[in-house]
Amino acid sequence: MSGVSLTVAPGSGPDTTSTPSSDLREKLFHRNNRQPKSPMGVMGSLRVIELQLVAFIMVFSVSGLVPLSDIIFPAFVSTYIIGLSRFAFPSYSSLSSHSREIFQGSRLFRSYVILGTIVGLFLPLAYVLGGFARGDNHAVRSATPPLFLLSSQILTENIISGLSLFSPPVRAVVPLLYTGQRIFVIVEWMQDVWLRKTLHVNASVQDVAWYWFGRILAVGNLLYFSINLFCFLIPRFLPRAFERYFSERDETHRKTSEDKNSSTAANTSQTSSKKSD
Repeated sequence: MSGVSLTVAPGSGPDTTSTPSSDLREKLFHRNNRQPKSPMGVMGSLRVIELQLVAFIMVFSVSGLVPLSDIIFPAFVSTYIIGLSRFAFPSYSSLSSHSREIFQGSRLFRSYVILGTIVGLFLPLAYVLGGFARGDNHAVRSATPPLFLLSSQILTENIISGLSLFSPPVRAVVPLLYTGQRIFVIVEWMQDVWLRKTLHVNASVQDVAWYWFGRILAVGNLLYFSINLFCFLIPRFLPRAFERYFSERDETHRKTSEDKNSSTAANTSQTSSKKSD
């Protein structure tokens, strides 16, 4: 999942700077504004649910269920993106002058993001909670590290999306780093559920269903996030971020040059008027 806060832009509202219209047009305008935007309502609710789950996941993830290397990784990412924003890709515009989102997706893309949230967050969380209820410590330990990394990614993306300090390339690096790391962790999860875990001969139907649920869930996570990394984040999301960044940089340089030229012209005209006096 690339992160809802960085990929799905809110729908743009009607232009309110136009000239006053007739009463009929005003009524139509207000009526259209009252129409619900169901796709964005779903995405907004999704973000709220994600943030609520992050706190819950972070609590039990750091209780000895996550390896030290995975716990250190979010600190490394945070330090790295701060360094990038300071020395490599400084921001050229404030959030008030442009949309926070890098990739404005269609309804199909929003469905793709929602699918990633279900596969990568909701179902693994259900698997971990089910492992607690069943006393399956093996399932809990194998599925908790990917959940921890995803919750850290969601938290990081939501924080940096609200700060103008971070430019589009820096924000795009976050899902790239987390997704790459999470793929390695998911591979270990697959090895745990496919190679080490065995069923007893007299296992019940519930045990068999639980056994295959863990296997299929691990495979589904590996497939989704591999496709997300190699088919979306690298070929589409990252180039879009750089395109937007260089566009903002060129626009900033152009405005700076125009301001300098206008200032120089004003000074020249003032000097000429003084000489003529």
